Amino acid sequence: MNPQITNLVVILGMMQVSKRIPFEDPMWLNGIRGMYILSNIIIVGIYLLVAKKIKTKNDHTTLKYLEPAPPMSGEEPKLVTTTVSEYDNSQLKAAFKGVLMGVGMMAVMHIYFKYTNPLLIQSIIPVKSAIESKLVQVHLFGKPAIGDLKRPWKAAGFMQGLTQSAEPSSDKKSIEEAEKSGRGGVKEE
Repeated sequence: MNPQITNLVVILGMMQVSKRIPFEDPMWLNGIRGMYILSNIIIVGIYLLVAKKIKTKNDHTTLKYLEPAPPMSGEEPKLVTTTVSEYDNSQLKAAFKGVLMGVGMMAVMHIYFKYTNPLLIQSIIPVKSAIESKLVQVHLFGKPAIGDLKRPWKAAGFMQGLTQSAEPSSDKKSIEEAEKSGRGGVKEE
């Protein structure tokens, strides 16, 4: 099933559940806070396991792809030459940043604005998203990196439908054109 659809179902379901939870009761509120903290510890644990797997595999297979130019910049896509291990580490770093951004936004919403309902939803959706991520699918669940799991991975999420042209391209023709035109190609160190 499509992850966006299941996320929507989970959000709508948790909104109904949150209406029945007495957030005024400190015991309930502390329980929900604990659940949120535990979910983030689980996510960090999953990503640390992935980091260990990446380090263990240490795959030095060369990976070439065209990194899309920023929207409306007028620039051409840049050729990136890296290794699978470096690419996975960069994706893992982006995932960690995403978790930290989510925790930061949730902290502001809960501590500063006193919103409590999002704690419940944010205890489930990020864990679900981490488990469904391509990085976790490949490294923890051992799925082969073919089809949708083939690197470079397309950006998943809300803006994907709006930015279909801003996907990394790894087809041979595009890479050869970029190499001939001299757009990048220097291996990142």
